[in-house]
Amino acid sequence: MSNWTSLWYVWLLLLTVFLLLLCGITASFIKFCCRKKRFPVETFSRHSYDSPVIAMDGDSTAHST
Repeated sequence: MSNWTSLWYVWLLLLTVFLLLLCGITASFIKFCCRKKRFPVETFSRHSYDSPVIAMDGDSTAHST
């Protein structure tokens, strides 16, 4: 059986996984804190706008060849 202190790549891998987990937890915490301080955003506008619709039929001269 190998000595655990001589397996530097195992410690490097464990350190990398630990740092990735720590960064993920920190980012989630910051995102959670920023979400609580924001004011609620209105999803729908108060004004309704009408958009014109132009009807086109298949017999128009623009489509004829």
